[in-house]
Amino acid sequence: MTNSVPSIALNSGTTIPQLGFGVFLVDPDDTQRVVEDALEVGYRHIDTATGYNNETQVGAAIAASGIPRDEIFLTTKLRNDHHKDRDVAGAFARSLDMLGLDYLDLYLIHWPMPVNDFFVETWRTFETFAADGRAKAIGVSNFLVPHLEKLLAETDVVPAVNQVELHPIFQQRELKEFQAKHGIHTEAWGPLGQGKYDLFGMNPIADAAKAHGVAPAQVVIRWHLQTGNIVIPKSNSRDRMAQNFDVFGFELSADEMAAIDALDENRRVGGNPAEVN
Repeated sequence: MTNSVPSIALNSGTTIPQLGFGVFLVDPDDTQRVVEDALEVGYRHIDTATGYNNETQVGAAIAASGIPRDEIFLTTKLRNDHHKDRDVAGAFARSLDMLGLDYLDLYLIHWPMPVNDFFVETWRTFETFAADGRAKAIGVSNFLVPHLEKLLAETDVVPAVNQVELHPIFQQRELKEFQAKHGIHTEAWGPLGQGKYDLFGMNPIADAAKAHGVAPAQVVIRWHLQTGNIVIPKSNSRDRMAQNFDVFGFELSADEMAAIDALDENRRVGGNPAEVN
């Protein structure tokens, strides 16, 4: 199953598995077991963050798996207080130490925190991690178009990825169009709406699930993949992890894709990056 996951080429020259596994809100006491399960199911792209307080357990799971390091794509993110306190180099080193790794596949600025306006300075430090090889790719998370425009104007390295809230009622079309023009790939967090609205009860999703004999969550993940998003669903349940991974045996039709596209309300269920500081 692992080989069926498409890889996307990043502007850094590396590739990222399009379907990954996230550990946001996974209890640290459960994280090692959860990540070991995900790796056994077939995921080879794991997404964590210093702010999730489970980097140590993610690293332990990777070590326990016996899977060669170069077969696992690992992302973590700079915590906001380290960004604010200008402790970027120290934070990066501590993440490597907690994960038990000597390099990251992708390191992200977690939030732009525009009132503080440190993200350009932070990004310049990120560029040094890419230059010395300790980060194979660098990117951002929760950046809006004005934040990206500022980075592009004032720094040298174009972010490889922007990881943002994205699901059927919040499709981020303007942002995605801007990023596509600049070679920045879009990665969706909260791809299933975080349970904050009745996503699976929406007719286009329920109808497609029935037509293909799959679960509604599989339909939504398949929609992300066919749309071109990198996607990182999460679950504590091994059975659900396996179900979310089993999305390569069917394909949504053009009409089914269009019906889900039409669900867009441009409505967030998470924090607005213009206001998170």
